[in-house]
Amino acid sequence: MQQYPRSPKVLLGGMAHLARFIDKIRMRHAGLIQDYNCITVGFDKYLLDFFQIRGEDFEKRVLQGGTDQGRPLTDEDIRQWNERILNGGPKDEAGRQRFQARRAEIAAKRGVPVERLPRTATWVDNIELDEDRM
Repeated sequence: MQQYPRSPKVLLGGMAHLARFIDKIRMRHAGLIQDYNCITVGFDKYLLDFFQIRGEDFEKRVLQGGTDQGRPLTDEDIRQWNERILNGGPKDEAGRQRFQARRAEIAAKRGVPVERLPRTATWVDNIELDEDRM
């Protein structure tokens, strides 16, 4: 049975996606997942940029059991982060094409036409759909 990291909706320290990112690093290091592109793209990259920390440093801290962040965050910082991650969808035509291509991959994985998939509007929705939480 496929193991997945926690949902991006799970809050850790009040922050969306942080628990998932930590899971991805640990699972990848343990050889449990190979197909997740950690650190250099997507929400992982956005989180590293938000923390103002290098991916290698964050990964090292996670694997050592560390939980420090790269910079102090205010409640407003965290609120804005969560809003951006949990409600973000494609912003331009290139993004819409990537979004729809991801839905097509999910449909193919499930062996159904794209039209039979539940409607998704955000990138997190597509993650939830892909990992059978939707």
